[in-house]
Amino acid sequence: MLAIIGGSGIYDLPGLEAGDEQDVMTPYGAPSADLVIGKYGGGKDIVFLARHGKSHQYLPHEVNYRANIWALKKLGVSRIIGISAVGSLRADLKPGDLCLADQYFDFVKGQREKSFFGNGLAAHVSTAEPVCPILSESLTRAGQGLGIEVKGGLTYGCVDGPRLGTRAESLFLKNAANCDLVGMTNVPEAFLAREAQICYATLSIVTDYDCWLDDPAQHVSVEQVISRYGESLATARRLVGAFLESDGGAAPDCGCRHSLDSAVLTPIEQLGADNRALLDLLKR
Repeated sequence: MLAIIGGSGIYDLPGLEAGDEQDVMTPYGAPSADLVIGKYGGGKDIVFLARHGKSHQYLPHEVNYRANIWALKKLGVSRIIGISAVGSLRADLKPGDLCLADQYFDFVKGQREKSFFGNGLAAHVSTAEPVCPILSESLTRAGQGLGIEVKGGLTYGCVDGPRLGTRAESLFLKNAANCDLVGMTNVPEAFLAREAQICYATLSIVTDYDCWLDDPAQHVSVEQVISRYGESLATARRLVGAFLESDGGAAPDCGCRHSLDSAVLTPIEQLGADNRALLDLLKR
């Protein structure tokens, strides 16, 4: 089953025939919102989750990422498309562009819980290629069918927020870390999805040039972000709709679905009941 995690400005999914809302409690607390389960186009089962809550009440560092991914996995989700607003660190990535990152640079310095593992369960998943290439390619093809260019092969630098970055930070991400995009939410979301053996891809909407440009008039403000993002949401929704219409519905047997095959170090027989239940869920 496919899930859509909606970022800023995306609190529902037009075209989703909602059949149920589930308040899923997890070992990590409550997810950002009730999970909306329904059918798209009259056939395909879809789960929708508002990353920041239905009223956008959670800042990026307040999102309960582990609860979100655990709840989606519990409901049988095997693929996730996360939709996010981002700043551009390249002149050729303009406000309004739709982008697909294939790499993430973790510049989060705060205490976000970034892993399901620990407390007696040791595992190390590979994130050398953290995005599902099959899911990204499907999104790109859906865009081509609509005449919408989706720019790929990009690196997403994730920062703490909630403040917007300094120019020094922006230049560091651009020049030292070679990032193309900057955002606040895809870490640890992408990495938790990999730990849960869920295919994951980020569809990013460029809202601004962050603040690396010399022209102060180009430095981002919240007002600009909301305005530009709103203008691009319709295009992103069309793209997601086209993807859902053309999607076969089943998760491919790709590497994402086998990320735990050789990652767990703790012998199964030495796990407590809670850790064994967690591992059983993640391996589904």
